[in-house]
Amino acid sequence: MSTVNIAFVVYEQMLMTSLTLPIEMLKAGEAYARRHLDRGQYKKLNIQLVSNDGHAIDCVLGATIPTSSVNQTPLQDYVFTPSIWRNPRPVVKTSSQTIDWLNNQWHKGATIIGVGTGVCLLSESKLLDGHSATTHWHYASQFKRDYPSVNLKPDYFITQSERIYTVASLNALADVIVHLLSILYGNLCAQHVQRNFSHEVRKPYEEQRFLEGGNDRHADELIADIQFWLKSNLQEEIHFESVATYFSISYRTMTRRFRKAIGLSPLEYLTKLRIESATELLATTNLEIQEIAITVGCANQGQFARMFKSQLGQTPSEYRKVVRKKLFS
Repeated sequence: MSTVNIAFVVYEQMLMTSLTLPIEMLKAGEAYARRHLDRGQYKKLNIQLVSNDGHAIDCVLGATIPTSSVNQTPLQDYVFTPSIWRNPRPVVKTSSQTIDWLNNQWHKGATIIGVGTGVCLLSESKLLDGHSATTHWHYASQFKRDYPSVNLKPDYFITQSERIYTVASLNALADVIVHLLSILYGNLCAQHVQRNFSHEVRKPYEEQRFLEGGNDRHADELIADIQFWLKSNLQEEIHFESVATYFSISYRTMTRRFRKAIGLSPLEYLTKLRIESATELLATTNLEIQEIAITVGCANQGQFARMFKSQLGQTPSEYRKVVRKKLFS
């Protein structure tokens, strides 16, 4: 029976869910594997909590978390850097030993998973220089200023570059854990954990990630920034002249660059986003049509119905009946 060593870096401003969720999912996967796999296929998980100096960490919930010093922690197979509440700079500033340790772990063969603003620790280690990464959308602008050598992909929830994963959200982290469980224990184990921890239909891991060396959507970083802004403000009433001004570009130039980058005008792209969001809500929630209309940024149910029918050839209600019959029959 082999052992897989997994370390989670712990700090005072840590987002607890980005520690507890992956550990619970990993332990659930290990329990499934122990019951269903042959002894030769089963791998025991050795999970450690480590910190800069090995002192106990007082977390935001008021609990105290015992840790081991990174300098006394041997080579790991996987290392996680959880997300950091609010401004990550104070944590980064006091984590020099951890940053050096992360660099050393990676060069000796560890796979590293950075979560949200915990990705800043990887950026400080220089491991991400010249590589793609993502982070929590709220910190994307500051991240770009702090780490210009990192190729930030704010419109991706997951990136993978060599043996480094970065994830932007807890849902994306859950998808990466499912992916890792499939590597460790196989697809049946991964699917079992996904069924127990995924409470909504999401795009699979393979569809969410940006793979370093793969084909990017396009190379226009400004348009990628505008796309990300549109996704983040889908519920709002959007005027493209104002969007262009916000990004210090003319409306005409923005439209031209949109068409060159993705083959759509800004309005066509926004409509596509709203339709995609609406179809998912119609299929997977019990929200009223009016609520969905507001959620995707339409002024009223009538406007939403006209937009929906012009794109898909059926009303939102008709679409919901058909897709739910396929999903649940």
